[in-house]
Amino acid sequence: MNRMNTLVDEESNDNESIDFADSFESSDFATAWGYGSKSYSGSFFQRTLDDFKRDPNRTLLTKDVTQNRRVFDAEGAAQATADSPLVRKLKGRHLQMIAIGGSIGTGLFVSSGRALAYGGPASVLIAFSLIGVMLYCTVHALGEMAVAFPVAGSFSAYSTRFLDPAWGFAMGWNYAMQWLVVLPIEIIGASITIDYWGSTVSNAVWVSIFLVAIISINLFGVKGYGEAEFIFAIVKVIAVTGFILIGIILNIGGGPNGSYLGGRYWSDPGAFHNGFKGLCSVFVTAAFAFGGTELVGLAAAETANPRKSLPTAVKQVFWRITLFYVISLSLVGLLVPYNDPHLLGSSSSDTHASPFVIAIANAGIQVLPSVMNCVIMISVLSVGNSAIYGSSRTIAALAEQKQAPRIFAYIDRQGRPLVAITFASSLGFLAFLAATSKQVEVFTWLLAISGLSSILTWGSICLAHIRFRAAWRYQDHRLDELAFRSQPGVIGSWIGLTINVLILLAQFWTGFDPVGYGNLTVRQKTQNFFEAYLAAPIVITFYTCYKFWYHTPFMKVDKMDLKTGMREMNLPEMIAEERAEKASWPKWKRTYKFLC
Repeated sequence: MNRMNTLVDEESNDNESIDFADSFESSDFATAWGYGSKSYSGSFFQRTLDDFKRDPNRTLLTKDVTQNRRVFDAEGAAQATADSPLVRKLKGRHLQMIAIGGSIGTGLFVSSGRALAYGGPASVLIAFSLIGVMLYCTVHALGEMAVAFPVAGSFSAYSTRFLDPAWGFAMGWNYAMQWLVVLPIEIIGASITIDYWGSTVSNAVWVSIFLVAIISINLFGVKGYGEAEFIFAIVKVIAVTGFILIGIILNIGGGPNGSYLGGRYWSDPGAFHNGFKGLCSVFVTAAFAFGGTELVGLAAAETANPRKSLPTAVKQVFWRITLFYVISLSLVGLLVPYNDPHLLGSSSSDTHASPFVIAIANAGIQVLPSVMNCVIMISVLSVGNSAIYGSSRTIAALAEQKQAPRIFAYIDRQGRPLVAITFASSLGFLAFLAATSKQVEVFTWLLAISGLSSILTWGSICLAHIRFRAAWRYQDHRLDELAFRSQPGVIGSWIGLTINVLILLAQFWTGFDPVGYGNLTVRQKTQNFFEAYLAAPIVITFYTCYKFWYHTPFMKVDKMDLKTGMREMNLPEMIAEERAEKASWPKWKRTYKFLC
């Protein structure tokens, strides 16, 4: 029998969820910290060790979702994700900062230099804007499903429920692998940036420092992740806002050099580099830079009140796309020519700087480039933190559905998927390759896995939303029964899916026929193709093998489960209360709440 999660009315300050209150207060973890009636005996060290033990009040998978070796039980899988033992400790302010700046890292600050060098400023602006439009539609679609079904695994679980269990398996591992490689990517990116200062310290030392910091944060549980992201995001928001203001001043001639730039670099060396093919080559880098925008949906399973927090976080994604990507990179294109020898991916061997740092340094400002590099260091911690969080939660959800080794579903007394966190952290040691002479090549290969993976994930979210709406209508549900509806609706999901498909086709073309194709050897052509399209054959292999082994069905609208894991809400009463509250707001607040 399906169990429904109960939505508890909460105050506007987003008090802690009481979804797990009864089991929490009776658990050993609660009593160890003074919440319950029992108490541990022994030293503080012993109590700390006990926190890493499995919580008997948080049982894992109780039903074998594969029933037998060759049949997949979709209902059992849905129940497993709905009954996830993860604790709900993220508050509204955590989700908002995760949405605004949670994944801004080397994709924006460092890898954008590669995009500028390959495609030119106009290509960067077009590619990032196009992906921004797609992500606006995608995140709204995800928000609608996540508010209705705040289950573990989020979008991979939605693919299993609304598309095909085999595709959900492939998307789950695709997303997990994406974040597993992002951690070493971010740390390798940090080592590249540190080299800007001409550091004589081995890169292995910096890798060790970052790894210890990132792993330590995740061992504090989801609350530690949320608080760290809140602080990191504030720093990044201030930094990018400051860069935009400084960039405008520098462009109009207000810098130490006193030189007016305007659109000079759009004329010489030009707005585009390598033509249409240069534009297409920018998309994977842009997708990597936007990766993590969907984390707000994954965090829904650990959010105290997703009904109130998620819609606000989803709306703020628009401002993140506009302010932090489109405007900041437009200024980078005005301040840095695409043939600058310092850009990552240019012909020069000097690849140790971010285009944001170059823009400030070219203006003759002495101190701010180092300040910007420090911000990049903080960004590395932030995205590395998100990498362990995203991969560990996805792998744990796969394990709960019997789509990963069951040991990964181990949840300790603090609600941490401990084994999954340990596995994700261990992949961070790949970053020690940054101490070798092949750090740029390693960065490129890891980026290839991550970039295309994001596009596949986003396309799956849009398609799952389209199928969800079809099933919702077929099973005689009304749209006003949904607690939150996507602003662009199903049309937006079709737009998002179409853009994702076009990007995949463009990437296939540039991978098969890259810039300078005639000058490449057969080995270089093969290498270039897999650098651009590596994620696609991996996903196809995962899907076909799972499909063949379990004979999973394509989910039909009449067979889709729209009950398991859905939060029970008295929507008419809630909507009436919200409308009464909104009627008392001044006009400025109504406008603000509509936009944010």
